[in-house]
Amino acid sequence: MTIQDRYETVIGLEIHTQLATRSKIFCGCPNRFGAPPNTQICPVCAAFPGVLPVLNTAVLDLAIMTGLALNGTIRTRNEFARKNYFYPDLPAGYQISQFELPIVEHGALMIELEDAPRKRIGITRAHMEVDAGKSLHEGIVGASWVDLNRTGTPLLEIVTEPDLRSAAETGMFLKKLRALVRHLGVCDGNMEEGSFRCDANVSVRRFGDPKLGTRAEIKNLNSIRNVMRAIDYEVERQIDLIEAGEKVVQETRLWDANQNHTRTMRGKEEAHDYRYFPEPDLPVVVITPERIAAVRATMPELPDEKFARFQAEFGLNDYDAGVLTADREMADYFEAALAVARPADPKTVANWVTVELLGRLNREGMEIGQSPVLAEALGKLVHMIHAGVIHGKIAKTVFAHLWEQGGDPQKIVEERGLVQVSDQGAIEAEVDRVLAAHGEKIAQYRAGKTQLLGFFVGEVMKATRGKANPGVVNGLLKDKLA
Repeated sequence: MTIQDRYETVIGLEIHTQLATRSKIFCGCPNRFGAPPNTQICPVCAAFPGVLPVLNTAVLDLAIMTGLALNGTIRTRNEFARKNYFYPDLPAGYQISQFELPIVEHGALMIELEDAPRKRIGITRAHMEVDAGKSLHEGIVGASWVDLNRTGTPLLEIVTEPDLRSAAETGMFLKKLRALVRHLGVCDGNMEEGSFRCDANVSVRRFGDPKLGTRAEIKNLNSIRNVMRAIDYEVERQIDLIEAGEKVVQETRLWDANQNHTRTMRGKEEAHDYRYFPEPDLPVVVITPERIAAVRATMPELPDEKFARFQAEFGLNDYDAGVLTADREMADYFEAALAVARPADPKTVANWVTVELLGRLNREGMEIGQSPVLAEALGKLVHMIHAGVIHGKIAKTVFAHLWEQGGDPQKIVEERGLVQVSDQGAIEAEVDRVLAAHGEKIAQYRAGKTQLLGFFVGEVMKATRGKANPGVVNGLLKDKLA
């Protein structure tokens, strides 16, 4: 047993989810990424004296939808609070948030572990709040720029119980939560753009100790991979301190991805440091059962529900169903392709999506929504394989053409003369010619070197320019060689 094996890691997360509304949370400024700095601000989100916030009700509905998807309790009485602290990119000097009365409480999300049962990760709360602006430090010496475009963007902060026990579990949870909010359409989940951000609270304790260790909060985590790397580093750092007889200090630390370590940012604040008090400019928000029911009625099929349906309805295994339902666009693509490919086997369609299409997308660094091969085209391609018009090798040639130039697979096959030859008489003539030319190899085959069957198949396919039906070729060769 190593030193690390004597310690248990305890992790809780705070995930800041930017809600995908058209306008900001308390004003009418557009809520979109990428505009020139300081062009999407108004007196309200810039906190001019005398202005008043007005709640965007779309924020309320997206928060309710997320809470329902997390199996949480939706609080009917909601209050906003002022969280007081100073950052240069927080023009008001306080953040409008929720403190004692969050909109969602007591939820959970199940994650799938390798070689272990599914695990429940508790959701302590999810609360609405306003985002700050952004300080920019690159390209200027001795100062920083401030871009207030993000100020006023609606956030739903999702806080977990300290139920995670490793970087791997944390990565699985974040992937599952990101897929969920993307399925719901409440957030685009883009970590690089900051619309899905995570702070990790990490501590260690000796196995069997019921008391939690002193935690450090790690910020500046802009990818799931960096979250996992930061946790692994922080766990090792804290164990080394304890083993050396030193104490872990409760603090906020920054992750430096270039140096692969965390470093001190500031002492960790407690709730009283923020001097919370009720927001005087916003009334209490009462959520009726009718509103909750109306939001529930608009919810799409959730990833876990879709996963179970794909297995039951299409007979897919855990892997295929998991890959296809990890992203809503991927699942929609598969079902659209399958509708065209019928009566082809769903497993065949799944293979083309998860292996050929997804493999090419990953190599090109593209998302499914950017695929140049449309779902209808892929469905037609698989249908043609099922109907015996083409076989798999030619289908890959057609797929490459679709990727590079688009088009209709049927027209591509016809124009390039790729229609599969299934006429037994025509194929048998080619088989006889190949066998007549390789008498020595026939003797070797009959002497037990049966792997030569592949050689004969290849020669026939070469003679027919790849158009012969492979099943017919194999059958004829086996009969004649026997």
